[in-house]
Amino acid sequence: MQHAKAILANTALLNALQLLVHQAGEAIMQVYHTADFGIETKKDDSPVTKADLDAHYLLIDGLAKLTPNIAIVSEEDPASQVVPQKHNCYWLIDPLDGTKEFINRNGQFTVNLALIEHNIPSFGLVSTPIDQTLYWGGKHLGAWRLRDNTLEQLHIQACNVPMRVVASNSHLNEATRDFIASLGETTLVQAGSSLKLLRIAEGEADIYPRLAPTCEWDTAAAQAVLEGAGGKVTQVDGSPMKYGKTDILNPHFVASS
Repeated sequence: MQHAKAILANTALLNALQLLVHQAGEAIMQVYHTADFGIETKKDDSPVTKADLDAHYLLIDGLAKLTPNIAIVSEEDPASQVVPQKHNCYWLIDPLDGTKEFINRNGQFTVNLALIEHNIPSFGLVSTPIDQTLYWGGKHLGAWRLRDNTLEQLHIQACNVPMRVVASNSHLNEATRDFIASLGETTLVQAGSSLKLLRIAEGEADIYPRLAPTCEWDTAAAQAVLEGAGGKVTQVDGSPMKYGKTDILNPHFVASS
């Protein structure tokens, strides 16, 4: 939490980090408006595009200049995954979260930048390149959204009836359907990538059960924002999420207001 507080207190550094994430979003949109995304398949069978890599290199270079003493883990650099075993404070980035959404051109993708301190995301910055909105915050630090030059502090809303459940069609498996059914009267809110967590932070949804695989870089930044807005993200049994594991996969979790 020490570094997260220092970042929020340092206006120049915070502005520089915001600009960096915004620039990564601009690099993604440059590829988005071309005919050839340069799609390749990684070892885990997930897709990667020129946009993922352009944003990755931009973020890596920028963070190295802005915070040279903080190590970096990126989805697009498998070798960096050893960093948490040696450092208790590091950046965790997903240069393009929602690559499949990007390929489908549905606009539901983000840039995720999180600061991990002692196995928790203490600060997060998320950009939505399609409309150039920025979100940032951290637990006990508050959460904010900058959209169309309008700055707003984010707060979760009291639970609605029917409960507003965030889900995506592509991950609506049987376990998720059963969980949603157990909640009683519900209405579904559709969102892709880390936007699912942000919808709760914005007060537009109440709960997001994720009973399918995700990786730490998918959730860390938006978790920090949601916690800054007063929400929470826990494992299904209620225990805290832990970052910096030797296995980068998250357990199943529930994000809620």
